[in-house]
Amino acid sequence: MPLDDRAIAISATFTAEAIQPGLAFWADQLGLDCEIRFAPYGQVFQQLLDPAGLYARNRAGFNVALVRFQDWPASAVEHARKLVEAVRGAAATFPSPLILAACPPTPEHEIGFVPAERILREGIEGLPAVHAIAAAEVLSLYPVAEVHDPHGDELGHLPYTPLFFVALATAIARKIHAISTPPFKVVALDCDDTLWAGICGEDGPQNVVVDAPRRALQEFISDKRREGMLLALCSKNNEEDVLETFRAHPGMPLRLEDFAARRINWEPKAANLAALAGELELGLDTFILVDDNPKECTEAQAAAPEVLALPLPPRAEDIPDFLRHVWAFDRARITEEDRRRPELYAERAERARAERAAANLEEFLASLQLEVRIAPLEPHQVPRIAQLTQRTNQMNATCRRRTEAEIQALDDAECLTVEVNDRFGNYGLTGAMIFRQEGEALLVDTFLLSCRALGRGVEHRMVARLGEIARERGLARVEIPFVPAQRNRPAALFLESLTPPGPDGIFRLPAGCVISPRPLPDGRGSDPDSEPRPGYPVGVGSGPNYLQIATNLRTPAAILDRIHAAAERTAPPHAAFDPPRTPLERSLAELFAALLHVPAVGIHDNFFELGGHSLLAVQLLSRVRQIYGVDLSLEVVYSGDFTVAELAKAVELKEIEQSGADYQDLLRELEGLSDEEARALLAEEQDAS
Repeated sequence: MPLDDRAIAISATFTAEAIQPGLAFWADQLGLDCEIRFAPYGQVFQQLLDPAGLYARNRAGFNVALVRFQDWPASAVEHARKLVEAVRGAAATFPSPLILAACPPTPEHEIGFVPAERILREGIEGLPAVHAIAAAEVLSLYPVAEVHDPHGDELGHLPYTPLFFVALATAIARKIHAISTPPFKVVALDCDDTLWAGICGEDGPQNVVVDAPRRALQEFISDKRREGMLLALCSKNNEEDVLETFRAHPGMPLRLEDFAARRINWEPKAANLAALAGELELGLDTFILVDDNPKECTEAQAAAPEVLALPLPPRAEDIPDFLRHVWAFDRARITEEDRRRPELYAERAERARAERAAANLEEFLASLQLEVRIAPLEPHQVPRIAQLTQRTNQMNATCRRRTEAEIQALDDAECLTVEVNDRFGNYGLTGAMIFRQEGEALLVDTFLLSCRALGRGVEHRMVARLGEIARERGLARVEIPFVPAQRNRPAALFLESLTPPGPDGIFRLPAGCVISPRPLPDGRGSDPDSEPRPGYPVGVGSGPNYLQIATNLRTPAAILDRIHAAAERTAPPHAAFDPPRTPLERSLAELFAALLHVPAVGIHDNFFELGGHSLLAVQLLSRVRQIYGVDLSLEVVYSGDFTVAELAKAVELKEIEQSGADYQDLLRELEGLSDEEARALLAEEQDAS
């Protein structure tokens, strides 16, 4: 796929190019092979409506719309309604996900912003492939002292400070990461000095303390459980001490029954993590280990490199903020299936006990009182079906991965969903079949079933339903291609149990076929890696350093410092330059260097020849206004060489003009003087004023 089809495509209601350095930094951190491209100024609606625009051409990237409602002349509420309508139309046709950020208004426009943002949020809720970022969300995660830049807004419609542009870029990058990265599924937690302060085996279960940082940790993890993550205990303790600690502290946010599995013993944590993965039938690469002990984390990571091991900060008071900035906990969208996952695993444990008690498979299946509902896809199920195509690996005949937008745009193909329940509970939406009619055959594009429903006879009923559809339409057969992948051998074994494959690898079954449930051959879903966490999609690298981000890159100032440092490392060597002669020139030279990401600037170096552009010039004049209280126009930038020396002269003249001195007399006196003589005279006037 050409790079032109893979971009972070940005449109905005204001001048937004100042976000580029922050996005470029995070694209590098995330390993994103995406070019950052901007639509022409103020073309949010045009890009959403244009079938040949930047958004529409972006086939494997991410579209971003930055909206500040006050930039539209009419009512913010009315524009919010129109924006919802445009987004709904775009979401149904554009191939790439859309990130829609409602950017903060200036204080005088806050009243109109609140209802407009609510209309926007409610209007796009549930839309596949549309992801919202609220202004409050950005400022909660990445607070900055000064958000707005009135002078930049006035000069070039550049309404925000450099720090806020970094905060906004980080929030967008974080959302892109959540969209493009399969989520982790399990949090394995240490106990002593992690869930509580103290050592229960030494201090006694009654005497450990759930202090404010550990309570915040438990509340955070409890929230993740409600979002669908499974919890496990993985701790070196005597098990009875841990159980007694939970009994002794009934007010803790986490309860013992919140944990789907536990390994509490003195074995190495890597071995216990592997055992937990086996019990939960999940890959080790879906696990996050949270432990206060860096040594334990290092050893676990060395022995089980698939696991993400996170040592907590040494200072307990840093724990809450650290956890909020671990991107591995983020989820782009939370489905109802996600919320029910902990409950589903509890039901699965009940089924496992029933299976062990049954004499044979037939008796077990009969005892389940299984109900299978196969029905056409409904709009609200699109996110879950896309999720299944991304995550299901064992019983997946072709392993075709699809986004929500691609599920919506199936064209002539049909999609059936599979929901299952039994006497123990509801499995939820666990399977899908995508197919189309081709000649005399019903050709199956996708045949998949989540591992949670394997071995129950559900897959047999799915094939039988395809046979019924083929017969009803007067077709001769059902054709199910098999495409070998890393872990879909159970699908091959199942299909081989029905009929031999043809020379082309396609399994052909007669229309109206009746398939009776029977045990799968050896190799079915008992593999602990049955539903592994797939790798990054095309264009995404091996992922970020979560620990470094949560530790060192959780404030806009720290991120901006890293951006500057990286730019300075790659800047070309600077030739000899003229050093500053006055404190003002020295200060302005530092401003030039910071904006241009170079180590130093001479007073006669041209701003534009050093890599500057008009947006940076606007930011520079805005900073000059903040520091020196002088209001310079853009004429200063374009009237001649834009250098430190010329800018210093303009600042000094403006200061003298504002001080009330006889400006015209001074100008006449300056004519014909050298730079050094003029500067000395200006200094005298400033001292006198």
